[in-house]
Amino acid sequence: MTAPRQVEPAEDAFREELAFLAAYDSGPRPPGWRLTPRAVVTFVMGSGDPLALPKGVSVAGVPNRLVIGTKFVGERALVERAVVTLAGERGLLLVGEPGTAKSMLSELLAAAVSGSSQLVVQGTAGTTEDQLRYGWNYALLLAEGPSPRALVPSPVLTAMRGGGVVRVEEVTRCLPEVQDALVSILSDRRIAVPELSAPELAGPDGATVHAAPGFTVIATANLRDRGVSEMSAALKRRFNFENVGPIGDLAAETALVRRQASAALARVSAPFAVDDVVLEVLVTAFRDLRNGVSEEGWAVERPSTVMSTAEAVSVATSLGLADAYFPGDRDPLSLLPGHLLGVVRKDDPGDAARLLGYWDGAVRRRAETGARTWRRLWELRDVLDA
Repeated sequence: MTAPRQVEPAEDAFREELAFLAAYDSGPRPPGWRLTPRAVVTFVMGSGDPLALPKGVSVAGVPNRLVIGTKFVGERALVERAVVTLAGERGLLLVGEPGTAKSMLSELLAAAVSGSSQLVVQGTAGTTEDQLRYGWNYALLLAEGPSPRALVPSPVLTAMRGGGVVRVEEVTRCLPEVQDALVSILSDRRIAVPELSAPELAGPDGATVHAAPGFTVIATANLRDRGVSEMSAALKRRFNFENVGPIGDLAAETALVRRQASAALARVSAPFAVDDVVLEVLVTAFRDLRNGVSEEGWAVERPSTVMSTAEAVSVATSLGLADAYFPGDRDPLSLLPGHLLGVVRKDDPGDAARLLGYWDGAVRRRAETGARTWRRLWELRDVLDA
């Protein structure tokens, strides 16, 4: 029995959907792919209506009709371009502001294409070339010398051997010499292991591991990290860039926030009971501060902190947890100003003044129109001025 996990990998969380789609669409698949490109897009974007398996086709433990849930809220065309890039075995780079679901999209694509999203290199200033190439089990290395048994493959090397997808998160946070190692991998599609060059140690391809058909790389980069370790022109040329922007529709973003917050509370067996009106106010405030303009067209001073959908989910989850564990103490709306203040002060404490300016502008003007929820929010201004 599998031990409980806080977060299920996409291939486990959506195992039924992946098995269904593999049987549903029997069209042509690129080498090494578990699903057709069309089925990958359906897995990410959802089917809307129920799908039915072809006549005479059945899969053990999988229903014959199934609705594929929407997992990524964004442009279908973006996902289609990403899938085409991967089908051509070209590197895919997802760029955008923090919190725009780049990592989630890369995980979903990897799970649908190769059946595993867990071959990951997390880019940091401490990431080394070994994490892109290979390392050694030093106990075995000292006991036996260089040998295939002592070799510790990187996620990249494992993906190359199996023709799978490897994910490189926050590639611009890697040092330039580490990024350069990625250039050669994407260009040559092989990794040399000179320590295994002796004839008795080398495999059928000598001391070189060649990428199997289907191998490719999905990388992510935050636009705000461009100055950390700027990508070289050589590395940029080896990727197709796709910009993942914030969600454009208020209703879609509100629905996503509710869905994600509800899932977070379900993991602790607590109901999510935050009112839809409060959620809409929360998401509206995030959108106003993110865009620098309100829904009505009023100017709003933007804080330096990114007011992302991911942050909105975090605040909604906190409101839901407070309501579940401290029922009746305070209504969720009264907690909202304090949580917003905590978000905007992450990068610059001076952003508290910008949030106060938002209260004195957009919130006050909405309160004056008679909107009860915004009037109550305006009455909570003192929380920000404390």
